[in-house]
Amino acid sequence: MSEITPHQRRVAVSALFFVAGLCFASWASRIPDIALKLGLSEGELGQLLLALPAGALLALPLAGWAVHTYGSRVVVMLAASLYATSLPLLGWTDGFWSLAASLVVFGFAGNLVNVSVNTQAIGVQQEYGKPIMASFHGLWSLAGFLGGALGTLLIRADQTPFQHFLLVMGIGLIITMLAHQRTLPQDTGADAPGPSLRRPEPHLLRIGLIAFCGMLCEGCMFDWSGVYFQKVVRPDATLVTLGYVACMSTMALGRFISDSLTHRIGATRMLQLSSALITMGLLIAVIWPAFIPAVIGFLLVGFGIASVTPLAYSAAGRATTVSPGVALAIVTTVGFFGFLLGPPLIGLVAEVFNLRVSFAMVAGLGAAISLLAARKSPTPTAIRQAA
Repeated sequence: MSEITPHQRRVAVSALFFVAGLCFASWASRIPDIALKLGLSEGELGQLLLALPAGALLALPLAGWAVHTYGSRVVVMLAASLYATSLPLLGWTDGFWSLAASLVVFGFAGNLVNVSVNTQAIGVQQEYGKPIMASFHGLWSLAGFLGGALGTLLIRADQTPFQHFLLVMGIGLIITMLAHQRTLPQDTGADAPGPSLRRPEPHLLRIGLIAFCGMLCEGCMFDWSGVYFQKVVRPDATLVTLGYVACMSTMALGRFISDSLTHRIGATRMLQLSSALITMGLLIAVIWPAFIPAVIGFLLVGFGIASVTPLAYSAAGRATTVSPGVALAIVTTVGFFGFLLGPPLIGLVAEVFNLRVSFAMVAGLGAAISLLAARKSPTPTAIRQAA
């Protein structure tokens, strides 16, 4: 068998990012349907979505240890397979508690995939010797766009979420099996210290907070953009998913161009620009919740959230005091909690006030990214080095 080239590694890891994005996007695109089927209020939906971070929390002590002990190649294969096979359960269940249990499994697998596939990406980026992390996340976002578009088509074809998710499971398992043999067999920095009970370094926690704010905004768009259009913007029923698709399309495009843009203007300025776009886009959708302004706002948000997570993960992967798998476990878990805890929080705030207040709150957290990036601390330096 011929030697596998860095380009082939990159394609394989990109494919795994695509699988992860497609699985999550498929769930996100059918949340309004499933909520309607179960007769959930905004507050009940918010409570149900807490099951996802509960699953991620269960994976927290396992993810960094498993990657450090067995290698990301083994973990990503098993985790991606579990992620895909747990998806149909979300469409099959017909009660609050059975769906909550399925979401725990889905969130558990999602966090394992998140840590292991980003560890693979760090290794491939090191082989290339230049920033390519955003392009991996671009494939995740492209999968989000295609997953939303597929959801729209299947809704129009009167396909149930269960039928939709079975199709995606088959696609995900096939891609995972094809990509696995070309992933990195050895992780970068695998000989660095593994997990320990000591307090994580402050700069890793700061990077994690930047990831938290960015991924909370991202999770808001995944889980609530369709509901926001359905209940606030109120377009024709066939256009409810357009806000979601608009955000995913610009997020994917932004991730494919952000590596070169970051190289030109620097990571700190890139984060500040991203923060401004997120804040501006959400406020436009809140202040003018008509169809066209809301779509424009969501387009801006997509561009804004494109580079935040890749920059944070790249910085984590350069950690020297712990192995990249452990550093990524810390940063991705903090960030992933923003991704998973944000949507339930939005639902709870919407229950007390309304969805426009919830989205305004998220705009404020988007603005916090700029403040975190501008502070004179090790974090911006680490991110600049990563870029």
